[in-house]
Amino acid sequence: MGGSSAKSEGSKQGILGGLPLYGFGLAVLAVLVMMLAGLGSRWEWWHFRVGFTILKWCAYGGLAAGLISLTGLLMVAKRRYPPGLLLGGVGLVVSLLVVWVPWSWLQTARTVPPIHDITTDTENPPQFGAVLPLRKGAPNTIEYGGPEVAAQQRSGYPDLGPATLAVSPETVFERALLTAREVGWEIVDANSTEGRIEATDTTFWFGFKDDIVVRITPVEGGSRIDVRSLSRVGKSDVGTNAKRIRKFLQRL
Repeated sequence: MGGSSAKSEGSKQGILGGLPLYGFGLAVLAVLVMMLAGLGSRWEWWHFRVGFTILKWCAYGGLAAGLISLTGLLMVAKRRYPPGLLLGGVGLVVSLLVVWVPWSWLQTARTVPPIHDITTDTENPPQFGAVLPLRKGAPNTIEYGGPEVAAQQRSGYPDLGPATLAVSPETVFERALLTAREVGWEIVDANSTEGRIEATDTTFWFGFKDDIVVRITPVEGGSRIDVRSLSRVGKSDVGTNAKRIRKFLQRL
């Protein structure tokens, strides 16, 4: 009886002592599947909404991995077992990362307006032309949403507006074209006569394609630059288009 009890207790301790390894393994699996959720959408293995669903379940997996890793850490801490402490710690950090990514997206989506068309000129937005064939079949049209969308943008991104530089439109055009290439945009059309640049930017993870048009017009003492960034899919861009415009104008 005593031997059987000791064997049972030893088996229980072995399972509990292995929790850091189980938590670490589950956390690594969750992060790999999380990466695949976006890349699979980019590679057109599945619809991006399927990728979002996979991402949600990865968050649940991350929570489970975090709980297992934390429990394992508490168990091995009593034994002062360095390998278990290392596995448990790494598993906990990785699991928190898996949970944080979709959580941060959700928090951002709640704080920005649910729009996908951002422009520095809401009264007379720059118009698309050359990218139209590339947007064939895209759920989001190029028609601007009007005063309602403009009001949402002003509320969510009050800092966005046109930029003015005290240099000629020709100089600004060359500088804008160079900047567009530096930030990784795929140039679709560059018309120096009209002062217009059209391009497409593809997000790294999910491979979302957003189209951009830059309009340069002469003003007294220099040039005015307006930018419009429009997503092809999705009701909300989770702030991506506004960030893109800010980055471009800051570098310009």
